Order: sequence, then C-alpha cells, then structure tokens
Amino acid sequence: MNIGILGTGFGAYHASLLAKMEGVTRIVIFGRNEAKLDKLKEELGVEITTSIEEIISDPSLDLIDICLPSHLHSQYAIQALKAGKHVFCETPVCLSSADALAMRQAEERYGKRIMVNQFIKFDHAYTRLYESVNSGQYGKLLHVTLKRETAPLWGDLGLGKIAANLMIHELDMVTWLLGNPPISSIWGSSSKDGQALVHADFDTPQFSAEILVSSQMPEAYPFTVGYEAYFEQAKLVFHEVDYPDGKVEATLYEYGPAGKQEIVLDQGNPYEKSLRYALQGFTNGTPSIISLEHAANAAEAAFEITRKLA
Repeated sequence: MNIGILGTGFGAYHASLLAKMEGVTRIVIFGRNEAKLDKLKEELGVEITTSIEEIISDPSLDLIDICLPSHLHSQYAIQALKAGKHVFCETPVCLSSADALAMRQAEERYGKRIMVNQFIKFDHAYTRLYESVNSGQYGKLLHVTLKRETAPLWGDLGLGKIAANLMIHELDMVTWLLGNPPISSIWGSSSKDGQALVHADFDTPQFSAEILVSSQMPEAYPFTVGYEAYFEQAKLVFHEVDYPDGKVEATLYEYGPAGKQEIVLDQGNPYEKSLRYALQGFTNGTPSIISLEHAANAAEAAFEITRKLA
C-alpha cells in the first residue's frame, strides 16, 4: 500500500510506525517545515513534499493519513475521498456535526472509507473491559468510571475544547462499550490558566457510566488514565501512570470470587495496532470498529458536552 501523510507533528510518529509494516511500499509526507521533512527523509527513507495538493492528486497513493490540526480534518478528508483514496484520520475526527455529516456523505458519494485512530480500543486494558462486558463472564456491567488526568501540557484544554480534545478517548470507549447512552448530567470547572475539569454522567435503567477528565492537575502530577468497572460478580480496576522520563506503570486487577488477581497486560503499542487494523480493513473491506460512524458517535457526544458547558 502507498500512503501519503499530511503533517510532520504526530504524522512523524505515524510514519515511523508505518515504515516498519509489511505491505507498505511507499510513504510520502507533507509538511511546511523543510528541516523536519529532511530529517524524516534521512531517518525513515520516506519521500517528502511541501504540497498537500501533490499528495492528494498522486494517482499512485492508496491512502491519505491525516495528522493536521483538527479543524482541517474534514476539508482534506473529503478532498482525499474525492480523489479516490481511503482516509485514516487522527482524533478528534472533526469539530462540528456539520463536518461529520459532510464526511459521511463524501464516503457514500465517492465509495471510499474513513477510519479514525480510536487507539483506546487497542489498549489491552480497555479491550479486556470490552470483552468482559460482551462475554458476560462477570455477569452484567452495572457501572463504569473512566478517568484521564494531566498537567496543563497540551495547550488550550478549557471548557470549550476539553471534551473534543481530551475526553474524546473515554467517549470513544463509552460509545463502543455501551452504544450511545444518553448524557444525564455534566459539570465543569475552569481554572485561572484556562484549563478545565469536567465530569459527565451517562445513566440508563440497565447501567451507569461516568467520565472524569482534568487538564489542570499540578505540574508534578503525571499523566494518568484508568477505570473502575463494577459487574454483578466482580470488579475490574485499571490504573496507568506515564511519567515525564518515559517510564510507564500500568496495572489491571480483577476482584472476584477467587479473590484479587492481577491480569498481565499485553505491552503492544495500541497506536501501531490501530494502524495495522486500519490497513487490513482498507485492504479487505471488512466492517471496522474504528469507522467514521463509530468516531462520529463519540464526537457528537463531545459536541453535546461542549454545548452544555458553554
């Protein structure tokens, strides 16, 4: 497969993963920083260009991987589909319901697919949660709490942006796990430096879910994610801490009839798994858990939360 990548920020990371994958025969990267492009060319052996149009119009490219700022995703995804190419897109897939609709319509019109990097679905701890719910091995899921906490390291993640740009991963999980449960309540607080803490509840007669995200943790607080899932017969507790020096500590415990047991986590890279899964889906045409439809469900929940926080 021949792939064009738009962007040298996170796009550089995508390129480093794709360059090692079987079946990828050509990679062309667009960027505006020529020094970055030259470095990528030297390190990865990829082709480079400062023209987006050159990539999108290249008839030999099968796939466009979009790693541009989120407000540009819809524009270039639609252009790529129109040019007869599949699209792999970073999250959030778009920033408005109108853009989501336009992308869906373009998929139908041009007969090509968009898949979105919903990498949380390939993280072993979250995959285990999904499988546990669907297998019924612990009985019914009663409640799940998901958390994501960070110091203010990622720019503006205030009340107007935190749902689409930080909470989106937990929304990916909730909509994958539970369908599209109604949002029953939302609470948010903004800090003096423009960061935010937001809590959202999803309640139905069968189960409840909650998401807590914060971008205003103290600088000494490491990036942290996790969940607590309550079943009829057990509880799963996942906790991951990513330290500034690159060290990662992750644990998943099962509390059930046999007592407390640690579940050994697969250390595979969820970003790499997501990319491999997408390439296989584009090649085989099989249904996908990272389709535009799946991503748009989470995005619509993020838009609703943002509106209610305004």
